[in-house]
Amino acid sequence: MNDFYVGQQVVCIDDKFKHVSIDQVIRKGQIYTIRWVGMYSHYVDGEFLGVKLEEIHRGNDDGPEGYGAADMPYRASRFRPLVKDRIGSLRKLLAPSPDAPPEEKPKAPVRKKEKV
Repeated sequence: MNDFYVGQQVVCIDDKFKHVSIDQVIRKGQIYTIRWVGMYSHYVDGEFLGVKLEEIHRGNDDGPEGYGAADMPYRASRFRPLVKDRIGSLRKLLAPSPDAPPEEKPKAPVRKKEKV
């Protein structure tokens, strides 16, 4: 499911890159704006949903650990959409959908008398 779109603000949730010693610029907790989103195919990392950020232009990845990619996107999984009204977004999850049947109220448990 792709919840990302151009112009959307996102927050970084993962800025750790295994086996990479070069700083990748993003910082956990920092807010960014998406300028591109789409599927990206990388010959080492495979295919993934990627995002490019307004605040960061990565340039050519031609350093000692580089793969020759130009302005390579970050994995979208490193970000989540910025939610300004967290409570409201959670309420939407709890609200019944228009197609959902009405919920039945749970029946109160019946107490039985115990003979002693």
